Amino acid sequence: MIQTLPQQLRAPLFRVDEPVVQGRPLLKSARVPLFGDTGIWDFNGVIRRPANENVGTWRMRFSGKLADPYWNLLAREMLMILMNPTHEAVLKAGISVGSEGAEVASVSNNMSYMRGLLDWAEENDLPRYSDQWTAVDLRRRIKSMKGSKAYRPATICSHVALLQRMTAIAPALSLPWPTEDLWPGKSARTVSEYVVATDLSTPVIPPQIWFPLIKAAWAFIHVFSSDVLRAGRRYQELQATAQSSVAGKEAELDTWLADPANNIPVHFAADRPAGQLPEVNWRLMALNLGVKAERHGGLFRPGAVASARRRAKVLQAVAEGRVTHQGLIENLAEITRPDGTRGPWHPGIDPYDLHRLRIMLRNAAFILVIAFSMMRDSEAQEIIRGSVVEHYNSPAIASTLRKGNSNLPRKHWWIAEPIAEAITVAEAVTAHPERIFAPLHRKNDAESLDGVQMIEAFVTFVNQGRDWSGLEQIPGGYIRPHMFRHTMAMLTDQFAGSEIALGMQLKHFATRALANASTLAYAAADSSWAEHLKDSIEIAKFRRLKELYSLHKSGKPIGFGPGAERVKDAFDQVTVSVRAKGGGARVEEDFLRKARIPIRFGTLNNCTYDGTNPAGAVCLEDAIVPDGHTGPLDERCRPDRCGNSMIGIEHIPIHDSHRRTQLKLLQTPNLPKCRKEVITREVKRVEAVLDMAKESPA
Repeated sequence: MIQTLPQQLRAPLFRVDEPVVQGRPLLKSARVPLFGDTGIWDFNGVIRRPANENVGTWRMRFSGKLADPYWNLLAREMLMILMNPTHEAVLKAGISVGSEGAEVASVSNNMSYMRGLLDWAEENDLPRYSDQWTAVDLRRRIKSMKGSKAYRPATICSHVALLQRMTAIAPALSLPWPTEDLWPGKSARTVSEYVVATDLSTPVIPPQIWFPLIKAAWAFIHVFSSDVLRAGRRYQELQATAQSSVAGKEAELDTWLADPANNIPVHFAADRPAGQLPEVNWRLMALNLGVKAERHGGLFRPGAVASARRRAKVLQAVAEGRVTHQGLIENLAEITRPDGTRGPWHPGIDPYDLHRLRIMLRNAAFILVIAFSMMRDSEAQEIIRGSVVEHYNSPAIASTLRKGNSNLPRKHWWIAEPIAEAITVAEAVTAHPERIFAPLHRKNDAESLDGVQMIEAFVTFVNQGRDWSGLEQIPGGYIRPHMFRHTMAMLTDQFAGSEIALGMQLKHFATRALANASTLAYAAADSSWAEHLKDSIEIAKFRRLKELYSLHKSGKPIGFGPGAERVKDAFDQVTVSVRAKGGGARVEEDFLRKARIPIRFGTLNNCTYDGTNPAGAVCLEDAIVPDGHTGPLDERCRPDRCGNSMIGIEHIPIHDSHRRTQLKLLQTPNLPKCRKEVITREVKRVEAVLDMAKESPA
C-alpha cells in the first residue's frame, strides 16, 4: 500500500514494484531491490561487488532518521534518480544529471552525506522537514563545514555536489526541496575551495621499511613456502585417515611408543623455565594415532580410567626426554641468522602454526604482487586462479580494471618470474574456488580482505619470529597498499624511456597517449629515497663500467662508434697507470673510479656526453634546453651520427631487428609516398648504426 504524505506535491516518478537496478548486467539469480523497499536495498548477489569491498558496503539500510517516512521517500527518490539518470520518467521530467548511473559505493556515500545533513539540521534547530528549508539553510550547512577542522576540502566538495544534485532533481521529487540555485555558476570544487594538487598525495614507503619488507615477503614465498605446503599435505593425510573412535588405541599407542624413532609432539616455548616439562601437543598426538584432533580429549582425558592410563604413558615418555617440537614435518629449510648461527627457519609447524603460516604466505604474495606489478588493491584482489598468462611474449597477470571504467575490462599487468611464483603459492594456499586472495577459513566465503590488515599482520608476524627466521626487523611505519604502487613507479622511473611503460602498467591511459599527468606524479622522486637512489645508480653504473673494462683488458670488443673509442682511450690510460704503480685489482678499481669516465647506459646506445666538453652532442644542436636542465636531451638522441654515441654489443640485435622490421614495412602494397620516405630514412639511420659495427676494428 502506498502511503501518501501530507507534504507530497505529486506522486513519485517510480512504481513501488520497479527495480532499483536497471540497464546494468546482473548476477545470476539476482534479487533486485525494488523502489518500494523501505528498509534495505541489498546489492549483494545483484551487482558484482569488488573483491576488496565488504558485504556491508553493498547493503544500504534506511535506518535512523532515514526510517522517517518523509526522509525515507526522499532518499529513495534521490538514489533511484542518481542510479538511473536515463530512466524514461526522469527524462520526461526534464532532469539531466548525466548518462552514467551512480555506482553502489557512491550511493552509500550519498546516504551518509544525507544522514550528516539531517544530524546538522537537528543540532541547529532547523525545521524537521525540507518543505520549510531554504537555500540559505543549505549554504549555512556548507559554511559550517568549511569553518570546522573536521572536514577536508575534498569531503566538503562531495557534500556540495550532493546539494547541487538535489537542487537539480528537485522538480522531479514528490516532496519539497529548495529549488534555488545555491551557488550560481560555481562548481563544487570552487565552492569548497578544493584545489587538486599537481603532485601525488600518496606517500612512498621509506627505504628502511621497503627493503626488509620485500625481502621478508620473498623469503616466505621462495624459501619457506615449500615447507608450509609440505606440512599442509602431511596434515591433510593425517586428517584423511583419522577417525572419531578411540577403540583399540591402547595397543596402538603401545606399539607407537615402542618405536624409539617416535617422539612425543610438544609445544615450543622459548621462555619455558629450566626443569619444567614441555606441554604435550595432544591434538597432534591424537592425529599421529589416527584419531581426529577434536577427539583428543576422549583419547587422553585425565578423568576416565583408560584415557588417563594412555595419558600417563605419554607423559612418562615426555619425562624420559622423548619429545620433539618439529610438528607435522621434519627437515625444514635452514637459514643463516644475523648472529651467524644456522638452523631451521621455524621451531616446528603444528596445525595451529600451519594455519597462520598459510595466511602469511597469502599476505606475502599479496605484498609482492602489489609492489612489483603496480596493481591497485582492488585489481590485485580480483586475481583468480589461472591468471598468469603470456601477454606480448612476456608473463603477465590478467585481472579486472575497476577504477574509472564501469565496463570492468580485463587488462594485463606485466610481471617478472618471482611474481608468477608468488601467485602460484597464493593459488596453492587459497581455499576459494576462484580468488587467490581470499579468507582461508571457509571455501565459499564471500567476505573481502582488508589489504591494510594483511600488510600489518605480515609485518607483526615477521618481527615476532625473527629469532628463528633470521629476517631483518621491519620498522614500524605507515604502510598502505597504494603506497607500493607509488614507490615502485618512482624506482622504475630511474630507467630511461620509462614513462610510457609506467603509463601502461599503472593504467594511466590518456585519450591520445600512453601516459598522463598522474604518471609523472607517481614517478616523481621522493626525498627519503634521494641518497639511496643516487648511490644505487652510481653502484650499478660502476659495476657495468668494470665489466666493460674487463672485456677491453682481455681484448674483446666493448662497443662501436666514436663514443666507444673515447671509452677505450680512457681504459688504456687506466691500464698504463695501474702498470706504473705495479698494483693489482684493488689499485685497478681505484684508478677506474678516479678516471670518472662519463657514460650513461641506455636501451639503444650508451652516451659518453661530457659536461666539461659538450662539443659534438647532436641532441643539443639547435635545441631549446629547459630551464635548470643539465646534460644531454635523451629524447633527441641520434645514435647514428652523434660523436658521443657508443653502440654496445647488446644494442646490435635491437637495431638489426628494427632494420628488418622497417624493410618489411617497405614491402607493404600501395604504401603512400610520404610514408615510404619516412621508413626509408629510418632504414638509412639504422644501417648507419650497424655499419659502425662492421667498420670498427673492435
